Amino acid sequence: MKSIRISYFTDILCVWAYVAQRRIDELKATFGDLVAIDYHFCSVFGDVPGKLERSWSQRGGVEAYSAHVRGVAGAFDHATVHPEIWLRNTPNSSISPHLFLSAVKLATNDEAVESGDTQTAFGRATWELRQRFFTNTVDISDQGQQMAIAKDLGLPIAAVEAQLRSGRAHAALSADLEKVREFSVQVSPTLIFNEGRQRLHGNVGYRVIEANVRELLHHPPDELSWC
Repeated sequence: MKSIRISYFTDILCVWAYVAQRRIDELKATFGDLVAIDYHFCSVFGDVPGKLERSWSQRGGVEAYSAHVRGVAGAFDHATVHPEIWLRNTPNSSISPHLFLSAVKLATNDEAVESGDTQTAFGRATWELRQRFFTNTVDISDQGQQMAIAKDLGLPIAAVEAQLRSGRAHAALSADLEKVREFSVQVSPTLIFNEGRQRLHGNVGYRVIEANVRELLHHPPDELSWC
């Protein structure tokens, strides 16, 4: 059976992407090598002060947004958030951690760096940033915090810094943002299937994602039937 590729777009600061991580983990555990997930970043929270002003200034401000995030997470047993989420150590932008993670991905994929499994390193770093933000209100847009996480995870810090200095991490993040425009991604998280012909976005349950994957696995695009 031929494997399928899924392009997965998220913003590191998005609570819905935080909640959805368990669904992605379950997808990988269920289908294994039959599903290949390409991780990309979108910039929903690129300008946090501006977003909060535009979207929440007339709805109670950052206090109301904090309550909203806590309400979202409260509906899921596996999602834990700090009582002062978004109120304490509020990050200014998701672009900074996205850039850092782009550097991690490149650094741990470099043949000169013997750092183990690439996706594991990138995945661990992504999850650690999300978890520290949502559960400990760490300002993950701060580069010092990012490097502290890299040290705690045993990542190749010198190689990560080299990707940042060289501009390769910036190019990789720019390529992600080009894909955002190409696929007209507006929501985090968004899953793109079948070369852009199918998509799921927002708070989509696992069974819906699984059904789409099974349909594509058993009925490839060139064999799709009307039913």
